[in-house]
Amino acid sequence: MSDKNQKSDCCPEFNPVKYHKKEFEFKDKLFVKDKIFSIFHFPLNFGSVMAKATKKIEAAGAQSDDFLYFTDESSLFGTPLYIAVSKEVPDANMEKLSGKFLTKVFEGPYKEMGKFAKKMKEYVEDQTEALEKMYFYYPYCPKCAKKYKKNYVVIFAQLRHL
Repeated sequence: MSDKNQKSDCCPEFNPVKYHKKEFEFKDKLFVKDKIFSIFHFPLNFGSVMAKATKKIEAAGAQSDDFLYFTDESSLFGTPLYIAVSKEVPDANMEKLSGKFLTKVFEGPYKEMGKFAKKMKEYVEDQTEALEKMYFYYPYCPKCAKKYKKNYVVIFAQLRHL
């Protein structure tokens, strides 16, 4: 899941083929977990939270081979942020995720997020699976979305064990 070719000072170039209509299995996949404050899902401190977490991750030598982070958009006023790491990070809140995930890539403005989530739910149901939870991966920051002229969102749908 690595996106190594960087053409930007910030976000690695994203290859949607790697995530579109794919299945991933996580077994105790390790993440640093933090919280982003937001108003109606619009993040207020995403950059500062990422910078602080990245500093801890780099100091611990815990960078993951995959440039993967996501949110669960569980509240209108804040959301957990999960950043994949290769090992435990001192002084960080750690979380392990396990399960089967279906992914799908969407492209468009953030205001379409409700529509994307609805389409993802339908996609999961079409696969005769049951949805447990959705996580949202934003491969580009706003600056890089403008640079690459694409605004991708990857939804990771965690499947419920039946």
